[in-house]
Amino acid sequence: MAEINLVQALNLAMAHALEHDPSVVLLGEDIGVNGGVFRATVGLQQRFGSARVLDTPLAESAIAGAAIGMAAMGLKPVAEIQFSGFIYPTIDHILNHAARLRHRTRGRLSCPLVLRSPCGAGIHAPEHHSESPEALFAHIPGLRVVMPSSPAHAYGLLLAAIRDPDPVMFLEPTRMYRLFKQEVDDNGEALPLDVCFTLREGSDVTLVSWGAMLHETLAAADSLAQQGIAAEVIDVATLKPLDMDSILASVIKTGRCVIVHEAARSCGVGAEIAANLAEHALYHLLAPVQRVTGYDVVVPLAKLEYQYLPSVERIVGAARKTLEAA
Repeated sequence: MAEINLVQALNLAMAHALEHDPSVVLLGEDIGVNGGVFRATVGLQQRFGSARVLDTPLAESAIAGAAIGMAAMGLKPVAEIQFSGFIYPTIDHILNHAARLRHRTRGRLSCPLVLRSPCGAGIHAPEHHSESPEALFAHIPGLRVVMPSSPAHAYGLLLAAIRDPDPVMFLEPTRMYRLFKQEVDDNGEALPLDVCFTLREGSDVTLVSWGAMLHETLAAADSLAQQGIAAEVIDVATLKPLDMDSILASVIKTGRCVIVHEAARSCGVGAEIAANLAEHALYHLLAPVQRVTGYDVVVPLAKLEYQYLPSVERIVGAARKTLEAA
């Protein structure tokens, strides 16, 4: 079993899908000859041919529209948007067509489309390359939104997304692409969508996060453990539909919750989780729910981006605040 990073795990999953399912096709800007900006598709065009790994014009709206047409006609397109800051032209197609196709045709057609995009800050890129737009897509009915946090999760969740009969927005935390390696077995086994993963058991406070922020959240749990505080860490993984049952079970056990995400604070997915906790676990809470998030500003340039991103210290401080309220 090889130790690989997250971007290599994505490549492995796409290669497996291409090899075992002739209806799978990849398309996007520079994904073929060059293997993509982050090399997520490197070698795949050479291996499977230009009819299945297609270089497209620099036109995100056209990429999304073409992928929806392919999906409606029985293919399983995996489309790449080069950076999340360029993803907004696709929203018209995703909202009005991909997410509604099954409903509009009364089940006659489905849209087994995956739209991949790197997202998030932390790589010293311009602001259009550093956004976290998951809440925009989580608000669209009929669309799944998935964000992996590790190589193993990236491999299993991408395979599940490709096999799903409905559209999936697959957001890949850019900072995690080469941050660490993990053993990944190329066995073709998908991980379940629509469920959270408990990465660490604990009894004192629940830390809920997803994507790249799991790195800081797990580090915060380690720091809290040194202070005698047992934090349970929940990886949301699928942001829509949201597995609130797993989060509720954890918070009911611990009585405290800190939600961590790097997207802007207002109207973020963290607010949805907090609202659900208020509706369904209010009498189990021993302290107000805390949110540690990015700020309601454009993601700053390299000198300040780590001032924008939630830090281990901010997460630990929020956890301690919930404990002091008891």
